[in-house]
Amino acid sequence: MTSFDERESAFENKFAHDEEMKFRAEARRNKLVGLWAAGLLGKSGDEAEAYAREVVKSDFQEPGIEDVVRKLTGDLGDKATDAEIRAKMAEMLVEAKGQIVKET
Repeated sequence: MTSFDERESAFENKFAHDEEMKFRAEARRNKLVGLWAAGLLGKSGDEAEAYAREVVKSDFQEPGIEDVVRKLTGDLGDKATDAEIRAKMAEMLVEAKGQIVKET
C-alpha cells in the first residue's frame, strides 16, 4: 500500500468515526431533550423514558432538527416556545457530547 493509499484510508476511517460520533451525540441530545420535555408534561419514570424514545425516533423523519422541533412544539403547546426548544436542544447537544467523551 502506498503512502497516498494509507492517508486516504486514514481519512475515510476518521470521517466514518466522526459521522458515528455526530449521530450518537444527536441521538443522545434528543433523548435528553425528550426527558426535559417529559418533565414539562408531568411525565416521570418509565413514562418519561418512553416519551424520550419517541423524541429520538422522531428525528428519523427528515434530515436536520426540524422534525424534532415540530414534535416537541406540538406536544408541549404553550409550555415552551419554539425558541426555548431550540435553545434547550443546543444546550443538550453540548451535554450529550460531554457525556459521550467521558464514556470513551
